[in-house]
Amino acid sequence: MKKSLSLLLFMLFAGVFVLAGCSGEEEANGESGDGKLKIVAAHNQTSPENPYQIGMEAFKESAESSDANIEVEVHAGTLGTSESELVEKLKLGAADVVLVSPGFMSGTGIKPIDLFALPYVFDSYDHWESVVDGEVGEEMAEIVKEESNNDFKLLGYWSAGVRHYYGKKPLESMDDLKGLKFRTQTSGAVANYWEQTGAVPTSVAWGELYQGLQQGVVDASENSYPYFVQENHHKTDNGKYVTETAHDYTTRFLLINGKKFENYSEEQKQAILEAAEASVEKEREAVYAQEEEYKQQAIEDGAEVNEIDRQPFIDLAEPILQERAEEIGATDLLEKINDMK
Repeated sequence: MKKSLSLLLFMLFAGVFVLAGCSGEEEANGESGDGKLKIVAAHNQTSPENPYQIGMEAFKESAESSDANIEVEVHAGTLGTSESELVEKLKLGAADVVLVSPGFMSGTGIKPIDLFALPYVFDSYDHWESVVDGEVGEEMAEIVKEESNNDFKLLGYWSAGVRHYYGKKPLESMDDLKGLKFRTQTSGAVANYWEQTGAVPTSVAWGELYQGLQQGVVDASENSYPYFVQENHHKTDNGKYVTETAHDYTTRFLLINGKKFENYSEEQKQAILEAAEASVEKEREAVYAQEEEYKQQAIEDGAEVNEIDRQPFIDLAEPILQERAEEIGATDLLEKINDMK
């Protein structure tokens, strides 16, 4: 009797362990309890109106409406507002699809993508689109895959708008930047560029920038209209003057863990690639529409906008672009980009 009871208890516990093991395996493969492939998609912006959120919702809608049995869980800043956090979560498998900028990606050791973050490498949205949607974009995707050992697979190129100066005074010429505490990168080629304009690159976290502008920690910053207007930076004394420097037609990388992607079924892969295409279209559409919408909002709120002769800024950037391209082994790519202007 005791032997039978012991055997029964052993079988029950063994069954529990087997079930637990199966559940763990399903979770590791990204499967939910109902057999669906669960995709955790994340970006670092918290506003529901942000183009990132619009793009991710388009990804979710497309993937879930396919026949590939996919469920997408979108996180708007809830997995981290730092891009470095998102990149780490992607590598570790805590997120499946994330959105990051070239600056943070180059920090992972993939240097050539830094090219897309340099000032005045692009001169219009048409130029930017022709680059990222063409041969150069394909080459960059291959570089990302190879140099990350397939930790990162590039699904598509998003935009975060065209970046302009905004600060406590308007810019009439480059000389007006001299001595200004300017919120931007504080190291690398971007910082070097702004130092050469006479500005003082200063580090302030994005979530603390409104307060930093309000309290005079920085005199000025730079970003695109949808981003700084949604955060009310233009309502501070040190953010009310916008000068359209257009120094960066921004690139954002929609990434998936390449190793996990390779383990998906062909149907799932196709659905994810189609969802990525849908997200690219919707996100860019939102950015382009919001550029004008939020510019007008800023003006209505009392911000003052002026244009400036950009040629001196472009001339200053050219040798910095060439030097950095040589350092990161991207001179051929830079030449192709310039040829498309």
